[in-house]
Amino acid sequence: MASGRYVIMVADGVGCGGATDAADYGDAGADTLGNLARRVGGLALPNLERLGLGHTTSIAGVPATSDAAGAWGTMAEASAGKDTVTGHWEMAGIVTRQPMATFPHGFPADITGPLAAAAGRALIGNRPASGTEIIVELGAQHIATGALILYTSADSVLQVAAHEDVVPLPELYAVCEAARTIADRHHIGRVIARPFVGRPGAFSRTYNRRDYAMPPPEPTLLDAIAAAGLPVVGVGKIADIFAGRSVTTSLHSEGNADGLRLTIEALAAMPSGLLFVNLVDFDMLYGHRNDSPGFARALSAFDAWLPVLFATLSPGDVAFITADHGNDPTMPGTDHTRERVPLLAFGPGVRPGSLGVRTSFCDLGQTVAQGLGVAPLVRGISFLPLLALPPAAAAS
Repeated sequence: MASGRYVIMVADGVGCGGATDAADYGDAGADTLGNLARRVGGLALPNLERLGLGHTTSIAGVPATSDAAGAWGTMAEASAGKDTVTGHWEMAGIVTRQPMATFPHGFPADITGPLAAAAGRALIGNRPASGTEIIVELGAQHIATGALILYTSADSVLQVAAHEDVVPLPELYAVCEAARTIADRHHIGRVIARPFVGRPGAFSRTYNRRDYAMPPPEPTLLDAIAAAGLPVVGVGKIADIFAGRSVTTSLHSEGNADGLRLTIEALAAMPSGLLFVNLVDFDMLYGHRNDSPGFARALSAFDAWLPVLFATLSPGDVAFITADHGNDPTMPGTDHTRERVPLLAFGPGVRPGSLGVRTSFCDLGQTVAQGLGVAPLVRGISFLPLLALPPAAAAS
């Protein structure tokens, strides 16, 4: 068995363009990193540059270095879709062939009727919307009436927003648990509780959100690792995305900075296994709000933190930086974008060099499975040999 630790850090929404099917999703020209860098006049990301990020797409200010300290490549999504669940599931070995249901005209009565009955409250909104904009528009009405704000997006998601002083968090979570049961019948990827605080004109969403995903329909990388008796630690919304299955420890985070702190704390407590981290702020705070300057600042903060991770890794450890989809803040609209995602691999003993264009996110999961010596995934091609790392002995 392996004694090292494998770390997957998902920079949520940080795509790198180049998807051959982007036009099929209405995303021709999307390139989160490339377009963002051009919009803000260049990015300064010295640590990501040193790992090879400049090889993934043309990034103003981040050249393709000839002496990278890590291995680099990109991954194309094989699944149908461009949402959080689909991307994370594919990293864990599941290719989603049937797109999850979307509701461009709002939810039908066979969803809203049972949901209102289960909640014991009226519903307002019920249309695709930006989460920040709809609470500005309907927040005062919600406070006055107690009606829940229901909305969706271009993704397969049912979102319920409520003020924490009007609908206590336990009640909102119970409503969303009931919504999850309803959503299962309609092949909806996620139900999200979206609590907010403040007063009209000054509302803000909180990190008390909860995601309720469909259970994965097949065995995943997480299942294989947990079955081998190794820890699977999820930071951020990882446990929510996998419906809690085979996440042996879940650490809730309140944004990127908190997630990075928890990453180091988790590594200090785990001798082996998988640490799976989602950094949500790139997507939630900046991509969905078309906030290019904020997105650039978040990338700089992540880059500045990376030496802390470098110093924490021990021989046998391997870390990956990737994304689950794009969220190009320079594109029209406020939704995810169909893109390839970066793939950076580093750690003591990792050989620098190109990993090429991987044809599925499953390749990452297969690499981790081989590295940890657990049961191989049904899909994916391991690139462990390109990292010059030996596979671990198979679990007994």
